[in-house]
Amino acid sequence: MIKLYHFPLSGHAHRVELFLSLIGADYEIVTVDLAGGEQKTEAFLKINPSGQVPAIVDGDVMIADSNAILVYLAKKYADASWYGDDAVKAAEIQRWLTVAASEVKFGPADARLVNVFGAGLDHEKAKSIAYTLFDKLNKHLNNRDFLVGTNPTIADVALYTYIAHAPEGDVALEPYAHIRAWIERIEDLKGFVPMQVTKTGLAA
Repeated sequence: MIKLYHFPLSGHAHRVELFLSLIGADYEIVTVDLAGGEQKTEAFLKINPSGQVPAIVDGDVMIADSNAILVYLAKKYADASWYGDDAVKAAEIQRWLTVAASEVKFGPADARLVNVFGAGLDHEKAKSIAYTLFDKLNKHLNNRDFLVGTNPTIADVALYTYIAHAPEGDVALEPYAHIRAWIERIEDLKGFVPMQVTKTGLAA
């Protein structure tokens, strides 16, 4: 059984939980007490030396970083369609994983960090990055059901959580009809599990 080291309000951890559920994997959630500093303990640092969630333990394999975990799970446990069954599709998916680690992280994810966790980040800059990303993403999703091809991939999983929860960081989704429709399509997938909503920002 895969062990997922997780925190309920972490969008990065939710990416992994969501994908495990979508592919019907056998997994156990181990909640890490971030407020209590459990992620910095010697025991946890053996699992992830960076001291962050998520991380997984799958037998003798330990992997950290949400996108790396998605790739591992897709290659080992999922149908080939989730990570691309040809070189071009795999490359397109990787491009979106880079977006998840850059514009999504520094945009809607950071904006949410300010409101939910009181992070000392530039909120207005994060919101500006988020809206620039959403303008591009909304155009990309015009006449598309998913980010790459006609079926969901780990690209969709990687971007979903922080975009769906963007209002918690005071980033509005109302102007972006194609993004909102994409969010609904993901939430309609068999095995979808939500992340806990916080009463902050526009979501309050």
